[in-house]
Amino acid sequence: MALLPELTSEEIERYARHIVLRDVGGAGQRKLKASKVCVIGAGGLGAPLLLYLAAAGVGEIHVVDDDVVSESNLQRQVLFGVSDLGQPKVEAAAEALRRLNPHVRVVGMKTRLVADNVRALIESCDVIADGSDNFDTRYIVSDACFYAKKPLVTAAVGQFDGSLTTLRPFETGPDGSPNPTYRCLFPHKPPPGSLPTCAEAGVLGALTGMVGSLMALEVIREIVGFGQSMVGRLALFDLAAMRFETLSYGWDEDNPLNGRKAGGL
Repeated sequence: MALLPELTSEEIERYARHIVLRDVGGAGQRKLKASKVCVIGAGGLGAPLLLYLAAAGVGEIHVVDDDVVSESNLQRQVLFGVSDLGQPKVEAAAEALRRLNPHVRVVGMKTRLVADNVRALIESCDVIADGSDNFDTRYIVSDACFYAKKPLVTAAVGQFDGSLTTLRPFETGPDGSPNPTYRCLFPHKPPPGSLPTCAEAGVLGALTGMVGSLMALEVIREIVGFGQSMVGRLALFDLAAMRFETLSYGWDEDNPLNGRKAGGL
């Protein structure tokens, strides 16, 4: 993104509230216009995330999801409406985002992300945002981002709780040690069946809106470059108690990606 695109007069008017922000300004808005973001999952987290990325003026948004819109999605996936029922989520999402902001290019990819296609799906993008709902996909995405050297914003939600962090394990921290990987934070996947699914346990709709919006904020910060990054920090949200806290976590020298004896996966 060395050569940043100019903003049209219409874009200057549209993004005026960003441009007057000292930490964004015209240069930051042009960075957003020049950027490509890949969003994994157009569900509870992906819906608000996609809306705010498009509204913010991210130039190109790739949406990866293999599902269709169902009635039970509408309680929390605010990107969709009744008229979208039965449509592939990537198609309904692309249509909604184009209505919101015609200056944004939306690329829908109706496919299930797996180890064999993940590198091709993320390769051309600058930042990856993972809003998937299972650990298998989170490990696949985080490992691929490590090898492709792509910053990753990842989040998860439960019934009334959520979490958010950013990963740049291909870089070093201020002390010279590698930044932590997803496997430093979660070394092992939970045993199959140990955690209930969203369909089994339920999830508060407004929770996904809040966490998905914070994912968009973190993606925007990664692109524009302001504030304190969430690298090495895990934000935790408990909406039942309305409690918010941020924990620090570090590099695990035994992790298989960038640990001292890393041999890859």
